[in-house]
Amino acid sequence: MALLKWTKKYSVGVKALDAQHINLVKRLNELHAAMLKGKGQSIAGPLLLKMTEESSEHFAAEERLMAETKYPGLDEQRAEHRDLACKVAEFMARYDQGDQTMYPELLRFVGNWLHNHMLAVDKEYTMWMNKHGIY
Repeated sequence: MALLKWTKKYSVGVKALDAQHINLVKRLNELHAAMLKGKGQSIAGPLLLKMTEESSEHFAAEERLMAETKYPGLDEQRAEHRDLACKVAEFMARYDQGDQTMYPELLRFVGNWLHNHMLAVDKEYTMWMNKHGIY
């Protein structure tokens, strides 16, 4: 059972960014599935690294499009992205220290963040991007 299921309601109207969001949701669900099978410790590290790399690439792509179109909410998006990167770094540090109690908190945090960020923060740029020819 997926922790977060991708549906059209999450679409931001930009194909490349939607594909990246879908991939981040997929990684979250892979981590959730691994934890349900008792394989969180062996899988969490590599998945966290993948999620960190993929989120960084995604944030860079989003911010690049926002800068190109002079999106007025760029600074707020950058702040949100920095906050997530800091929180994920905290989880990585806990993982590196062998803290196996952090998995439920990690799943809850990332799942909630993705859900809220895609539905609220990212949705704000949909019309702006489309108005500037980015689909």
